[in-house]
Amino acid sequence: MSEVYANRRSRLRDHFNAAGTAAALVTRPANVRYLAAAAPQGCVLLLGRSEDLLVCAGPPDDRPYEGRPDESVRVHVLPPNGGDAAVTAAGFAAAQGADSLAVEEHHLTVARHRALASVVPKLRLTDLAGAVEQLRVVKDEEEISCLRIGAEIADQALGELLESILVGRTERHLALELERRLVDHGADGPAFPTSVATGPHAGRRGHRPTDRRVEEGDFLSVCLGATYRGYRCEIGRTFVIGTSPADWQIELYDLVFAAQRAGREFLAPGAAYRDVDRAARQVLDSAGYAEALPPLTGHGVGLEIDEDPQLAPSAMGKLDACVPVTVEPGVHLPGRGGVRIDDTLVVRPEADGGPELLTITTKELLAL
Repeated sequence: MSEVYANRRSRLRDHFNAAGTAAALVTRPANVRYLAAAAPQGCVLLLGRSEDLLVCAGPPDDRPYEGRPDESVRVHVLPPNGGDAAVTAAGFAAAQGADSLAVEEHHLTVARHRALASVVPKLRLTDLAGAVEQLRVVKDEEEISCLRIGAEIADQALGELLESILVGRTERHLALELERRLVDHGADGPAFPTSVATGPHAGRRGHRPTDRRVEEGDFLSVCLGATYRGYRCEIGRTFVIGTSPADWQIELYDLVFAAQRAGREFLAPGAAYRDVDRAARQVLDSAGYAEALPPLTGHGVGLEIDEDPQLAPSAMGKLDACVPVTVEPGVHLPGRGGVRIDDTLVVRPEADGGPELLTITTKELLAL
């Protein structure tokens, strides 16, 4: 695995060297982990002229799911009250003879940027921009394997919940139970705060669970995800509680399901991000739900739950093979509830069978 991380750092080094910069300072935790295999709290990564250095506020954590630093990166642990790791790393860059340093301006605070400029005034600071994020878009098979295992864990946790008694339990209680089940089945933890929405809350994107209790006839929408070895996936499903669904529930569910299927089927190398969004959005728009639609149809996943690419109306760019994305259309009707269906898939060429579905819990409208 050391070669994998060394190759990633080499690709980044080629990028900033081509722009005329001698060294780079990576501060965004997910980017540090991508390049160095671990991102202990408060650490930064220096890609220097003579060596790569992980500067940490404390010793790296020994827990396996936190990752262990790549052996080809030297770890420097700051003494207690040893100051800012970024400033220390910049000092190492200057000591190695660098005259310029690329930094992640989109992640650095203004105060931290000023500290770098004042402590190491001879270093010319440039912007690394989203170079690491762009490297992260296409996943290797080891990364996809972690996502696949995380999806299996999420499917398992959701499946077990559906076999339990739901009526009378609160959204908050169900969300906590799902997160416990994720850990029981081997997840590092939830990929994001689990959303359980019932009745008039159902179908609302990003709903935070409340003390509302599940009632007969409710729509119940659940969105959860597992983190496995740092990689995050998600799944969302909608069900009806305790009775045969009403006609309006069947109609709305079938419509969202058709939209989700349209988006999934459009996933292919070379497909424009906005065209995937359009494929799903048109199904719902043509049925008169334009005002109820979320701002995007899906997004990339990986070391963060919301990564590039964004599958949205104004998004620019095209999909590559081995890019994991969500397809998650939904409709929420104020006062009534709604439907969300969310899968994690990996873009694959048609010759390899087309998009690989990682989250496999049934999308049949079940009455629980």
